[in-house]
Amino acid sequence: MKKLFSLFSLFFIYNFSDAAPSSTFYASTQIIYTDTLIVNDSIEHSLIEKVITSNNNIEKETTQQLSEFTRYGFKNLFSQYSYNSSLPYASQVNPAAEIYMQAYLKKHKAQLLEMKGWGLSYFNLIENIFKDYGLPSELKYLAVIESNLKTSATSWVGAAGPWQFMPGTAKEFGLVVNRQQDERRDYFKSTHAAAKLLLKLYSELHDWLLVIAAYNGGIGRIYTAEKKAHSKDFWELQYYLPTESKNHVKKFIATHYIMESSINNAQRFRNNNTDGLSEQEKLLVKRKTISGKYIAAVIAKNLSIEIALFNRYNPGFNQTLAEQGEVELLLPVDKMDVFISNKYSILNECVQLLLSDAPAPSVKNVNPSAKRKKHQ
Repeated sequence: MKKLFSLFSLFFIYNFSDAAPSSTFYASTQIIYTDTLIVNDSIEHSLIEKVITSNNNIEKETTQQLSEFTRYGFKNLFSQYSYNSSLPYASQVNPAAEIYMQAYLKKHKAQLLEMKGWGLSYFNLIENIFKDYGLPSELKYLAVIESNLKTSATSWVGAAGPWQFMPGTAKEFGLVVNRQQDERRDYFKSTHAAAKLLLKLYSELHDWLLVIAAYNGGIGRIYTAEKKAHSKDFWELQYYLPTESKNHVKKFIATHYIMESSINNAQRFRNNNTDGLSEQEKLLVKRKTISGKYIAAVIAKNLSIEIALFNRYNPGFNQTLAEQGEVELLLPVDKMDVFISNKYSILNECVQLLLSDAPAPSVKNVNPSAKRKKHQ
């Protein structure tokens, strides 16, 4: 039986005309949260249109209502739709994402950690503006992978500013671009324009990972990938995306991990910490220090244990191994014996997975599925 988490009615009042402020539209709907997410598309679309055309003068009530929709856009990245800094990263992120970001972290971790300090004022500015548009705060890190937060950034195709707008797109979203002035390089104005563009893409795609890919490669490539994959799930359709667009999402996830997880994450959730285990489990645990390109999801699959259980014994496994080069593996005694007997074949499978960029192995996990359905 599906568990019913909450049931409530929302009543929205919209003012669609700047010229006639007394003109209002009344609508009501029910949103039911089970393991299936039901969303009223027409109300969401109306809210987004109102915010995009608001000339940056947005009612607080409107953005609060919109944020109730947009926060579900990370349903394919985080188990509870958004990141909770008080919990281990591995316990709430999609297992596929951990594999996805390892290589990028190794190469760019030092640079990102440095930016975590000097970029704070930029992040605060972006987050405050995005809040006015009902956007999740996580999206501020898109500016990192677009431009490294630099107003002077210019791409070889002519995209400019912290949000890398092309001239035509910039003008479409209210920015002045001519020989005398280029508002793409104005942090405040360009961030407002970026918020509107992100909302426009979200109104079509309803998934922030797809929006990030579309921001890089265009929405047309997302639609093509969806048709080829017969899926709207990023983890399934990513193989039909251009490499640059797919890597854009990889960079975003890795950047979010570095910026949001504690700088002492590896120390706080090291695998020799048994706080998450019961007293009985502590008595029957076996430890082994390992090194190599092991992946948590692959180990869990080969040992026939749920990824949630593996993460409870080994919080932060992938991150710790990537950052320190070795990790102390904790497993129940019987599972450790199986691992030791098959460690070379497991390692080979992990290496082949990383080399092939194939999808993560299918393992049981606690990530809830959230399927959009049009409200009837």
